[in-house]
Amino acid sequence: DGLDIVNPFSRMILSSAPPGRKRKPIPIGDIWQTQQLCFKKDDDIRWLIALLSDTGMRLAEAAGLAKDNVFLDTEIPYVRLCERPWRPLKTRSSERDLPLVGAALWAAQRAYESSPNEYLFPRYCTIEKCKADYASSTLNKWLRQKIAPSYVAHSFRHSFRDRLRSVECPSDIVDQMGGWSTSSIGQQYGHGYPLAVKHKWLLKIVRQVSAVQKPQ
Repeated sequence: DGLDIVNPFSRMILSSAPPGRKRKPIPIGDIWQTQQLCFKKDDDIRWLIALLSDTGMRLAEAAGLAKDNVFLDTEIPYVRLCERPWRPLKTRSSERDLPLVGAALWAAQRAYESSPNEYLFPRYCTIEKCKADYASSTLNKWLRQKIAPSYVAHSFRHSFRDRLRSVECPSDIVDQMGGWSTSSIGQQYGHGYPLAVKHKWLLKIVRQVSAVQKPQ
């Protein structure tokens, strides 16, 4: 007699559902347009959008910044992303120093000068919590109305990685600036890349945006 073997795949149901929608990065031309609108409107919501546009930070990371995380009077202005009582970080690799360039530097300066308390964005921060969900709803609504229906605040983070790829930035520098975890054991040793190195690559991607010509 033949062996009585049950096929382990006999009861498996293969889903015919379509794959989930992949969030698309924002093209350089639309980033330029977004930043121009932010410069013109010049309020705390637009400062937050501009900060995201040239740093690739997660929304909660940016909205949860305190003023003592922002260093503007240094040779290379930067923000320090670290755990705060009102806003944890997603992963250990999310702790990082990130240079401020382009629209992000303008936004940090405006927010710092305008904030009446210790938070960079008081609208979205209290000692109890960072209201990132509230910020997300507001920012996404504006981006969809002004730029394109498919864009959300997190799209800048996807664009950030693509922009760094386009200038051939080494992947380990990209991971460190974005706070992405890496599987490489070697990259977990030492203090990582200095601000000057990260600053050099960020200037390259900012020049991409500044090179965009205003549409006729």
